Amino acid sequence: MQTLDSVIHQRTNNLSFSGYTYHQNHIWQRNLDDIAFEQAAIKDKLLVLDKPCYIVKVAGKIGVTNEGYLSSADNSTTAQLELLTFVPPIRIQQLGDANFLSFHGVKYAYMTGAMAGGIASEEMVIALGKEKILSSFGAGGLPPERIEAAIHRIQSALPHGPYAFNLIHSPNDMAIERRAVDLYLKYQVRTVEASAFLDLTANIVYYRVAGLSLNDANQIEIKNKVIAKVSRREVATKFLQPAPEKFLKELVEQGLITQLQAKLAAQVPMADDVTVEADSGGHTDNRPLVCLLPSIIALRDEIQAQYNYEMPIRVGVAGGISTPQSALAAFMMGAAYVMTGSINQSCIEAGTSTYTKQLLAQAEMADVMMAPAADMFEMGVKLQVLKKGTLFPLRAQKLFDLYKTYNSIEDIPSQEKEKLEKQVFRNSLEFVWQETANYLSKRNPDKLIKAANNSKLKMALIFRWYLGLSSRWSNSGEKGREIDYQIWCGPAIGSFNDWVRGSYLSEPNNRRVVDVAYHILTGAAFLYRIQSLKIQGLQISDYYNQYFPVSQN
Repeated sequence: MQTLDSVIHQRTNNLSFSGYTYHQNHIWQRNLDDIAFEQAAIKDKLLVLDKPCYIVKVAGKIGVTNEGYLSSADNSTTAQLELLTFVPPIRIQQLGDANFLSFHGVKYAYMTGAMAGGIASEEMVIALGKEKILSSFGAGGLPPERIEAAIHRIQSALPHGPYAFNLIHSPNDMAIERRAVDLYLKYQVRTVEASAFLDLTANIVYYRVAGLSLNDANQIEIKNKVIAKVSRREVATKFLQPAPEKFLKELVEQGLITQLQAKLAAQVPMADDVTVEADSGGHTDNRPLVCLLPSIIALRDEIQAQYNYEMPIRVGVAGGISTPQSALAAFMMGAAYVMTGSINQSCIEAGTSTYTKQLLAQAEMADVMMAPAADMFEMGVKLQVLKKGTLFPLRAQKLFDLYKTYNSIEDIPSQEKEKLEKQVFRNSLEFVWQETANYLSKRNPDKLIKAANNSKLKMALIFRWYLGLSSRWSNSGEKGREIDYQIWCGPAIGSFNDWVRGSYLSEPNNRRVVDVAYHILTGAAFLYRIQSLKIQGLQISDYYNQYFPVSQN
C-alpha cells in the first residue's frame, strides 16, 4: 500500500509540469495505490487507451492513473494531492473520418492498397476483411481468368465485404481495362481502387455510372464505389468532378448506360474517396506528403463549393505510411484515412516469395530507386523498386537507354546484343521474340500485327519481356533469377523495419497484415495521447514517446 511518505521517496520518473493548471476547481479522488509513479508502470497506464488518463501531483511527485474520478474542490481538501490535467479515452476507431467507416462498412480508417500481380493477394484481402478492414486485391497485370478466380474466392469468404479490387490504367492496351470492368460489373464488385490513371477513360466512367440509380426516396444511390489514387492536382480534378459529358454520350449510344444514369452522373463525383499518393512503391511521382495532401484537400474544398455534393469526397493518404508517427501525422493533417502498401508485401499473406520477403525485411530507407515500368515502358514512365540484393533497376534502365538510342534490335551493336543475351535475357533475342509473339497472338493479336511493321515497337516488346517477367520471378521465387527480381517498394519499408527492429514483427514469419494494421493505429492513438498531454504542459522524457509492437497472442 502506498502512503504519502513512500510517494515522497520514489525515484525520479522524468515527469514535470510547466503548463497552467486548468482544473484548479477539481480534484482527483481515489486510493493512492491506483497511481503509478515508476517509469514502467506509468508507461503501462498511458497505454490503457480505453480509459481516461489523469496526471496528478502528490507530495511534490507527479503520477499517472486511469482510475478515480473528478470532483469539485472544497476547503477541507488537502493541498497534498493536485490534479494537473487529464485526457479522455481514445479508441483507434476515432482516428480519421467516421464517414469512411460507415460508407465502406469498416472498423478503422485504414486500408491496404492494391499491389499488382496478386501481391495484394486473396489471403491478404480476406484476412483483413474478416477484421472489417478494407483491402484492395492486386488485379493489375493479371489475366481475366485469374481475376475471375480471385473474385469468386474473395466473395465466397467475404459475402458481405469489405473488399475492393484494383482497376489499373492501361494506356497501351485499353482492352485490359475493359475486361476488368466487365468482370467487376458481372460479379457486382462494388468497390474498385482506380490507380495509375493519367486521365479518365470510358472504362472507369462506365463502371461508376452503371451503378447509379434512384432509391424509393428519390435519392441517388451509388452502388459502384470508386477510390481513386492520385498524385497530381490535374488528375485529382478529374475524379473530384462529375463524369465528362463526352463519355456519357458514348456509353448511352452504345447501350451500356441509360439516359437516367447519364443524368444522375452529372450530380455525383467520379470518386467517393481520393487517395493522395506521395513517395510510394511502384508507380509514383515521389511527391512529399506534407506538400501534396494540403494541396489536394484545398482542391477538394474548392470543387465541393462548386458542386455542393451531398456527401463531400474524402481525401486519404498513401506513400510512406509505415509507422504510428507517419499515420498520426497524416490524420493530424486532415487525412480521412490512411493506406499502407510497401510494408504489407513483407507479410505472410502477401503474394511474394519467401526470398523477396526476407530482402524487404532487411531493407533500409535508402535501398530503393526508380526504374522503367513494364506497362508504360515506351512513355518513359518509371516506378520505385528495391535496389538492395537485385540488379533489376540497373538492367531495366540499360534496356530503356538502348530503346531511346536505337530504332530496332538490328541497330544495336553486336557486342551490346551479346551482353543482353548472356546477362539479362539468358536466351537469344530470337527466342525472346518468339515467346513474346506467342503471348501476343493469344492476348493482343492487333499489337503483334503492328509490331511486324514497326521495328521500334518490336524492340520495346522484346525488352518488356524481361520487365514483365522480373516481377513474376519475384512473386514465384524463381530459382536462379534472384538477381533479376523486380520488387516494388518505397522508403516506407525501411522506416517500418527501423520501427519494428527488436520486436516480434522484425521477422517476416511473424508479420501478419492485421497485426501490422493494429499496431500502427494503436501506436498512432497512443502518440496522440502523449502529444495531447505535452501540449497541456506535461514535460516527458523520450522513454514515454515510443510505441513498441508487442504480440497480442
